[in-house]
Amino acid sequence: MIVSHVDNIKGTDADASGPGWRSLRFGLKSDKLGFTMTETTIDAGVDHILWYKHHIEAVYVISGEGEIENFETEEIHPIKPGSFYALNDNDRHRFASFTEMKLICTFDPPLSGRETHDEDRSYLPDL
Repeated sequence: MIVSHVDNIKGTDADASGPGWRSLRFGLKSDKLGFTMTETTIDAGVDHILWYKHHIEAVYVISGEGEIENFETEEIHPIKPGSFYALNDNDRHRFASFTEMKLICTFDPPLSGRETHDEDRSYLPDL
């Protein structure tokens, strides 16, 4: 059994951040759960191009508003509290936040905890 709290994650390798975002990560690769869950905060006004080419990501929006654009289909979807979206390893996309956003994200395969975005705006497959 794994039991944790955000207070145990803050300031560790599982507390990752970059320009406009912070990700508190639960269920790391070393925990051998097969996935990672994050509590991610996105600042207002962020506009990122992302491509998790080595991961599948599923996202549930807790608070805030923004939009996600699928580059392959050119569709733009509004996202707000209660929205869910899932991306496979081929979904290069744009994520824009209009307000501060709080997200619950799940990654498969699991993260090591130290990942940040590389030059392709993805995470490396294994750190």
